[in-house]
Amino acid sequence: MQEIVDRLNADDKGAKIANTLLLPYLNHAATMFESGYATRDDIDASMRFGCGYPIGPLALIDAIGPETVAARLEALYAQTGDELHSPVSYLRDPHSADGSDDETTSPELKHVIEKVGVVGTGTMASGIVEVFAKAGFDVIYVGRSEDKVAAVTAGITKNLDKAIARGKLDEDAKSDVLGRVSGSTSREALADADLIVEAIAEELDIKLELFTALDRIAKPGAILATTTSSLSIDDCAAVTRRPEDVIGMHFFNPAPVMKLVEVVSGTETSVDVAESVRALCLQTGKHPVSCADRPGFIVNALLFPYLNDAIKLNEADVATLEEIDTAMKETKLPMGPFELLDVVGNDVSLAIQQTLVGAFGHEGWEPATSLEKIVADGKLGRKTGEGFHNYAK
Repeated sequence: MQEIVDRLNADDKGAKIANTLLLPYLNHAATMFESGYATRDDIDASMRFGCGYPIGPLALIDAIGPETVAARLEALYAQTGDELHSPVSYLRDPHSADGSDDETTSPELKHVIEKVGVVGTGTMASGIVEVFAKAGFDVIYVGRSEDKVAAVTAGITKNLDKAIARGKLDEDAKSDVLGRVSGSTSREALADADLIVEAIAEELDIKLELFTALDRIAKPGAILATTTSSLSIDDCAAVTRRPEDVIGMHFFNPAPVMKLVEVVSGTETSVDVAESVRALCLQTGKHPVSCADRPGFIVNALLFPYLNDAIKLNEADVATLEEIDTAMKETKLPMGPFELLDVVGNDVSLAIQQTLVGAFGHEGWEPATSLEKIVADGKLGRKTGEGFHNYAK
């Protein structure tokens, strides 16, 4: 931690780049906590487990010193006039925050959950099936065709074989996991599931049609969860007669590897359902964080404005892509912002940034011109072979 603080306190170009990009991020995290949107521990855990950051933003504020962060933001605000750079009250007086204390007791499983249903056959859905099966749950998953259904089991088998080759699993354990997994092309197969997790296309109309069907199919008391990263939990709940049983479970990709799950409560999600889902996450080896239903939740709301700011910094000819990537990796971030944008997909990044602006209206979050252009040019990142960086062999 001290190494990161020392790097930010340095007086060179890399340190100035890092401060320019990290200060608004820290201010935004402080705003989240100050408003009571999420607890200190959940905000910090979100960025550590969801992004691989070595330290959470609130812990970093403490390490640098809130008054130092506030002073640096004041200087930045004087340069930009961007209200997002004006330090929030918490930084001047940490005791002023409305943020709630972190829970000290472990969540309890208030619902009996023995069988899990998963809707979808893509990478995320397959990963979620694997997570629950490895944790000892019977899992029924539903896909649109026999080929897609078969591909899920084949993919999980391949992953288990890799684990065996690394000495982390044996053949008996592999058989046990596969024995708990079954697939179907009929949604009716989900009728006796205690929890149903949808992991289908990130399009609201498609999800609403599915939740309408699940409301009819699922047994009373079953929890209906969506893995959405940006759509409204309340919208999904509104098409059911059981909004208290609808919740967000935002897994991170790849689900078998990434520890974070954002547990997102809608307006009517019951307290018992939210606690049960958190407890279930712990049973599967995941780290749950709690937040309310609003665009971006915790991770995306903190991450993507930072990425957008990096693009604007390059547009202003302050530094090259390589200089910015290097500066942020020198603060121990796992990837530079442009490297990360290309991994996420620039089209996905643009869509998320547009969603955030639409929800919060911050002028400073308007998508960078370069991001819009690179998407229009079809340079979406690693998946197309070119984005901000070129990946052609």
